[in-house]
Amino acid sequence: MTLAKIVQVGLIRLLQSRCRWFSLLLTAILLAGCHGRPTDPGTVVMIIESSPNNLDLRQGTDAQSERVGGVIFDALVKKDEHYNLKPWLATRWEQTDPLTLVIHLRDGVRFHDGRPLEAEDVAWTVRSMIDGTLITAKAGAFASVQRVEVPDRLTLVLHLKHPDAGLLFNMSDGLFGVVPRGAGRDFGLHPIGSGPFKFVSAVQDKEVIVTRNPDYWAGAPKIKGVRFTVVPDAITSALELRKGSADLASNVLTFDMLHTLQKAPNVGIESGPSSVVIYTNFNVRDPVLRDRRVRQAIACAMDRQAIVDAIWRGQARLAETMLPAGHWAAAAPEEMTQYPHDVKRAEKLLDEAGFPAGTDGIRLHVTLKTSTDETTRLMAAVLQQQLRAAGIQLDLRAAEFGTFYSDVTRGAFQMYALRWIGSNEDPDIFRYTYGSNAFPPRGANRGRYSNPRIDSLLEAAAGETDQARRRADYVEVQKILAVDLPGIPLWYPNNEVVHSKRIQGVKPQGSGTFDYLRLITVSGSSK
Repeated sequence: MTLAKIVQVGLIRLLQSRCRWFSLLLTAILLAGCHGRPTDPGTVVMIIESSPNNLDLRQGTDAQSERVGGVIFDALVKKDEHYNLKPWLATRWEQTDPLTLVIHLRDGVRFHDGRPLEAEDVAWTVRSMIDGTLITAKAGAFASVQRVEVPDRLTLVLHLKHPDAGLLFNMSDGLFGVVPRGAGRDFGLHPIGSGPFKFVSAVQDKEVIVTRNPDYWAGAPKIKGVRFTVVPDAITSALELRKGSADLASNVLTFDMLHTLQKAPNVGIESGPSSVVIYTNFNVRDPVLRDRRVRQAIACAMDRQAIVDAIWRGQARLAETMLPAGHWAAAAPEEMTQYPHDVKRAEKLLDEAGFPAGTDGIRLHVTLKTSTDETTRLMAAVLQQQLRAAGIQLDLRAAEFGTFYSDVTRGAFQMYALRWIGSNEDPDIFRYTYGSNAFPPRGANRGRYSNPRIDSLLEAAAGETDQARRRADYVEVQKILAVDLPGIPLWYPNNEVVHSKRIQGVKPQGSGTFDYLRLITVSGSSK
């Protein structure tokens, strides 16, 4: 057995011992006592890791704002399992020319205070994000909008400065919520939407409470309400779930905790595909990494499946592209260059790139920067051993997230590991991450990759209204990226929803939204 393999086995055993430790900790604390549930059994208690920054979806950009806000507000369209856009508040739409988008709204929808939801409300929602009414990071998503017209109460016309095939995506679930006309900057403190749940109250760093909307146009929720309780610590979250003082937690717990909770008699775990992608990115202007053969060698030296099996316990799928699996624009694996684990191929590529092995076997040094997230650090430690087998010395630098992210956006890195949540559901992610005009702060092309052919294809796709032609452009983009390899998509971790056995009908969705809350039921409670 090689040294690298011995170290990998040691890391796997460490993970197993962590599970045993966590199980003992759970038992010890449970014996010490537990908290009680809310008096109303019809109310579901759901754990979230932090308070939403702003429940007004025009302003809230963090995951908690978009997910909790998503049950209070309605979007114009919803994404299906292939991330195609389907009618929701908008019953239909047409692109009458490349610069004109006409949207027709559903009749009979009302806000929680009884006011009808009409085209003027949608117009206000869009205008307020681009006319200075609000200062919001989401303004960029609507930068293509020149003006908005309302020809009648259920019709909206968006006139564009330039073609923008991704505009309607920016009005989909999780990203957009229609507010009543006149809603101002402080609207998120007491939001009034048209969604399946009504806002009741919020206490910073403690909870957000919503109650069901009995008049919801798409069908009233089957539960009375939800108390989103803020629990920042994953171990505490696991204890609350096992004790029964909390009912739900979505993607909150680590995989060793999930493994332990599988044995709890009162807890169920629902697992499903996720759109989240974990990836590594390269600084392609770095003297060592500017030769794509070096980047390809690093990909060949990785054994991604071994990491998925050890750290993610099989609860993740290998990624070949930044887009979610099954996405309408995703290239098939056989359409792209592949990099299966192959140390000999990695060594050959490094020889060709001018990095022969030294007397100690080392060919080159590369520094990988990460956050201090424990799962990421374990992943980095395994990668370090895997790359060592090919003569690549991977030096690890972990920092708290603010410092790490500052380095990433400044380009102060050789290689880093991060994840995309939500943004990669839109194929415009390729322009945002690899377009020549998307260097920070204008975009997220942090590795300073530039390819005129990529830019040309992305521009053509943005102006194309025919989806088959758009897909052809995006597939070509992915084929080029798979050769140039400015970054390596690693895997898609599963959506993992832990719930008490009294909750029925939990169905995790790829985008990680809380939309399933309107469909779940609670056993043993009256409505």
